[in-house]
Amino acid sequence: MDQSAPRLRGKLEFDGQFGTFLGDTRIRLLEAIDRHGSISQAAKAVPLSYKAAWDAVDAMNNLAEQALVVRSTGGKHGGGTQLTAYGHKIIALYRALEAEYQSALDRLTASMNDGQASDLQGFKRLLRNMSMKTSARNQFVGQVVGLREGHVDFEVRIKLDEENEIVAIITHDSAEMLGLSIGCEIAALVKSSSVLLLNDPTIRTTARNHLWGEITRIHEGPVNSEVTLEMKNGKSVCAVVTHDSIERLGLVVGGQACAVFKASSVILCKQI
Repeated sequence: MDQSAPRLRGKLEFDGQFGTFLGDTRIRLLEAIDRHGSISQAAKAVPLSYKAAWDAVDAMNNLAEQALVVRSTGGKHGGGTQLTAYGHKIIALYRALEAEYQSALDRLTASMNDGQASDLQGFKRLLRNMSMKTSARNQFVGQVVGLREGHVDFEVRIKLDEENEIVAIITHDSAEMLGLSIGCEIAALVKSSSVLLLNDPTIRTTARNHLWGEITRIHEGPVNSEVTLEMKNGKSVCAVVTHDSIERLGLVVGGQACAVFKASSVILCKQI
């Protein structure tokens, strides 16, 4: 191919209902975790910030059918992180598809470079405009297992695993637009600022959603801290709380806590 001619460069991305699930950066992160056995070292190799690397791992584990990365314990270095067999399989599949994808783009570019450079630039703009991401920190995918219609709102129950469900309250118009039905797959988004934390199982709240897990990270900021809980299924939920709340509740890494949020705080997305 003429190196001076315009060329489409391919970076394969797998998109879900609300943004990219897998892309070049996340695959390179997985490969670096496999090489180094450490999130911090893998983040430096990509490069990404330590927090961004953990956020990416949490997102991938939450959205995948099986965990791609797990924490390991023991060993001469006292443990770290490692890829699962499923994680290795995903990398191999991505790299194979990436090669085919770039080959197809090269053929497309060759057919568009015969005096039609403006068409190629327009196509690039179209691809950029089709990209969409969400600011919601917590992203879950589950199956609709319950629908209850009220006078004003619609209650939707979403099964995440055998132990955990999420309940969302949406309008009738939203339910109709999404075309919800029992058994359909749906994505649930929850902003981290909408999540409250408690660690006393005897406390009762009016919030419909309670997700218990182990505290795996506390990322301190100037005013608030970001607390990440890992549930038994390997998926995680994040909350932003004040430093005072962390001290008052005695939250520490390794302790148990419950993420609490209202049904009205859940945004639902469905792939069309």
